[in-house]
Amino acid sequence: MFKSLFNGLQQVAKYYTGELKECFRDNGAIIMFILGMIAYPVAYSIGYMKEVVKDVPVAVVDLDHSALSRQLSRMADATEQIAVTVKPGSLKEASDLFYKGEVAGVVLIPSGFEKNIYSGTQSSVTVYSDAGHFLLYKQVLAGSLYGSQSMGAGIEIKNALLQGKTYQQALDAREPLNVNVYSLYNPNAGYASFIVPGILIIVIQQTLLIGIGILWAKHTERKSYHYLKTAVNQQWASFKMILGQSAAYVSLYLFTSFLIIGVFYRIINFPDKSGFLPVLYLLIPYLFSVAFLGMAIGVIFTKRVHALLFLVFISPSVFFISGASWPVQALPPVLHGLSFMLPCTPMINAFIRLRTMGAGLTAVRHEYFIILIQMGINFILALLAYAIKLKNLKKQVLAGKIIIPA
Repeated sequence: MFKSLFNGLQQVAKYYTGELKECFRDNGAIIMFILGMIAYPVAYSIGYMKEVVKDVPVAVVDLDHSALSRQLSRMADATEQIAVTVKPGSLKEASDLFYKGEVAGVVLIPSGFEKNIYSGTQSSVTVYSDAGHFLLYKQVLAGSLYGSQSMGAGIEIKNALLQGKTYQQALDAREPLNVNVYSLYNPNAGYASFIVPGILIIVIQQTLLIGIGILWAKHTERKSYHYLKTAVNQQWASFKMILGQSAAYVSLYLFTSFLIIGVFYRIINFPDKSGFLPVLYLLIPYLFSVAFLGMAIGVIFTKRVHALLFLVFISPSVFFISGASWPVQALPPVLHGLSFMLPCTPMINAFIRLRTMGAGLTAVRHEYFIILIQMGINFILALLAYAIKLKNLKKQVLAGKIIIPA
């Protein structure tokens, strides 16, 4: 019994070392497992390093030409959200600039603006912005509101002072309810801190799936049959191959994951309230789950290009239903259920809770159990896929269609 167990472990170790060598021997695998795993997160992170869009160019159309309208323009320009880059003489001229892409918004100050305010009549300021680009739209609207609200507050306080109230009384009358807002977990309200952590988890999954698919498709395409040719007559061959190969993928990805979500994550200064070790508790079963899934679907592909095109094709769908950009709870019920076929869905939620929110491991035990269940299911799927592949290969060997070297 001990001898057979030792021989089995030797075979698993052989598959492990052999698969590691195969990963570094194949150019496509190197690109996906190492270069892609490192390049994608770095490119995403650097692209969003500014976190918040600032100084969005806007045009101010001042039809009033008064001291108060010029003050409003200066106050809007003083906000960090927008920058008044041009002051066209008409709305038509401003709209031409908008459609040319020279400005992202237009602020229209109507004629009679100052007169209406000093006479006690409410005046209005019109803001035009592209709601199809929600980041620019948000900043143009926020900057315009901050400028107009600051001016309105100043006018109200000035009127209260003229009525004989003290400055503090005027301030209290203007803001009877003082609201203190604390931005938790993402104090800068940055886009990178919101989107990139989830993308990192998806990148780990997709590059690993694509790399495994490329490796298996290469052997099928070249009719080399990978380790299957040496495992036709072995007992528990599928089990041993899956353990050895998956361990190779996981060990390789533990190293690259440490570089990205361990070292680079700190360099880029993303919110980090847990460190890498608690994440490692989730990362190991997550990597095994993805590896098993990749091995289950990898044996299906007959050509490298098929594996690459299929897995790249589904990547946008993975992003949309994974919970990185939109909560999975807000998805339609069918998509909500399908999202949990992906290992990245519970992992993203758990990773953000640990790393960004500073939750403890007990707070992510639900996601951890889901990852373990997914790992078990994907392992069974990989076993079935390998068993079917071995069975078909044996039939071809017995029929004399394939000659397996001794």
